[in-house]
Amino acid sequence: MSESPDPPRRRLADVLRERTVSTETTGSVPRGLRIATAYAWRFLVIAGAAAVAVWLVIQLKLLVIPLLVAILITALLWPAFTWMLRHRFPRWLAIVLSLLGTITVVTGLFWLVIWQVSRQWASVQERTADAVVQLREFLIDGPLHLTATQIDGWLVEGWQLIQEQAELLLSGALAFGTTLGHVATGALLALFILITTLADGGGIWRWTLRLFPRAARPAVDEAAHAGWATVVTYARTQLLVATIDAVGIGLGALLLGVPLAIPIAVLVFLGAFVPFIGAIVTGALAVFLALVYNGPWIAFWMLVVVLGVQQIESHVLQPILMGSAVKVHPLAVVLVVAGGAMIAGIPGALFAVPLAAFVNVFAVSIARRRVGVDTSPVSADLIWSTVPRNRKTRR
Repeated sequence: MSESPDPPRRRLADVLRERTVSTETTGSVPRGLRIATAYAWRFLVIAGAAAVAVWLVIQLKLLVIPLLVAILITALLWPAFTWMLRHRFPRWLAIVLSLLGTITVVTGLFWLVIWQVSRQWASVQERTADAVVQLREFLIDGPLHLTATQIDGWLVEGWQLIQEQAELLLSGALAFGTTLGHVATGALLALFILITTLADGGGIWRWTLRLFPRAARPAVDEAAHAGWATVVTYARTQLLVATIDAVGIGLGALLLGVPLAIPIAVLVFLGAFVPFIGAIVTGALAVFLALVYNGPWIAFWMLVVVLGVQQIESHVLQPILMGSAVKVHPLAVVLVVAGGAMIAGIPGALFAVPLAAFVNVFAVSIARRRVGVDTSPVSADLIWSTVPRNRKTRR
């Protein structure tokens, strides 16, 4: 009677043989190439996921942009909103006061801009036309000895370049529609999201947290707390810095006799929310207006004012006010803003830095938790904190 082969031993022998072949094959590949390949396929997976996410955002831009606008406004209002809640204001009253205060400030700024533009626009147009004629005569009769044809050709090329760049910036991949209906719909949607976020941010976050695996919820919750506190700190700091920039540059323009000082201040305030690029563009506009209307000497002092205010902002205000809460290097800020502008136009430049700060802090918090480092939330006043502090939030 012949012996039947032992199936477990055969399977073990097959496994050992396959493992030996795999080890020999792997050993024939240089170690550096194996490491590079491991990094490469993981990078391709991440890049593919990011590409799909960007594509989805582009397709849903009419929803994504109002959502991001509402979140950023919530972060701006959050210090005042939580102050009212801590002082026992009813939540509905805190929401109403926050919204009314925001609407009042925005309406007042627009009224001041329209008022001054209506008073000084005719004079600015006249002085601008005279300045252009004088510059043209200087280029023709001065040491450069240019011809009228050369000047006209350069003006046409320059205007085309400005139009192309403005169109690229205004109609990026995420440009928010071109019709008044799109803008009105987005504004109403952003207002609705803002109200619901302030009213029931805790419920929204707890529902979102349930989408993650149960074992990952504590880490995600803690990292999101830290990320939201970072966004609030960023928004609060940018609001204060933008106000100081606007007051400083607007007051300087007023004292130097530069026209449209209030519109300049409002543009500086809005531009300050786009780090580096916004300050450069609005400051250059103020200097250009001073050059055209008041001449080179006043333009020089306007440039001194703009550079002085921006240096104080960069080297004094931001380090003191923001500290280490937003751990994004200035070089990374420039690259992120430029990349956001190229991909998504103005919305991309506006939301690039807070998104990068949130992702950075979120990832660092997750990594520290995995290696066992204690990472307590940066702030207790967070959007999902809808229960008193002496109670424990259920996860």
